[in-house]
Amino acid sequence: MTESSQLRILVADDHDLLRDMLQLYLGKEPDISVETVADFNAAFERVKDDPVFDLVLLDYSMPGMTGLEGMQRIQDLPGDHRVGIISGTATRDVAQEALEKGAAGFVPKTLSAKSLINAVRFMAAGEQFTPIEFLRAPEPERNHPLAQKLSRREMDVLKGLTEGKSNKEIARDLDIREPTVKLHVKTLYRKIGVANRTQAALIAKEQGLY
Repeated sequence: MTESSQLRILVADDHDLLRDMLQLYLGKEPDISVETVADFNAAFERVKDDPVFDLVLLDYSMPGMTGLEGMQRIQDLPGDHRVGIISGTATRDVAQEALEKGAAGFVPKTLSAKSLINAVRFMAAGEQFTPIEFLRAPEPERNHPLAQKLSRREMDVLKGLTEGKSNKEIARDLDIREPTVKLHVKTLYRKIGVANRTQAALIAKEQGLY
């Protein structure tokens, strides 16, 4: 904690409403001082200019982040930077990868205000946070014969196909690039023995996967 006895928190998120809500939640606490920025580049420059933040919270999918590369860039700046990831769409695999790479924590955007405040204090104190229920939520579909042929990300893409989504929409939902979705689509076609997205969706539905 800084000399002022206040935790200094920097929140970077490109959604105005969420950014305002986080500032409102955290700013009500007498021991927390919060600043917000709207993209990764602004966060990077802010930390570089003034490294005395107890915690930097980065939205996983905001402009400039490039997945977890943004987190790594701030961690690599001179000083000791505690960086947490906040996301509404990132998968369990992303959360686990972030923690393995030294993230202060992973915070789902579904977290309640009270839980969020507790999580921020926990991370700023030097602990690593992520909701246990997020990491341990059951995934019964992984026992499905069709699911066993696919990676977790291919499963996510297949789910998008069953919902009639375009590659662009799937990419947006999963916070990945559209060419990456196209690659996953091509690979899952081969693995489950289909020629197009309609056949893939039909098989997934007929076999009770989604």
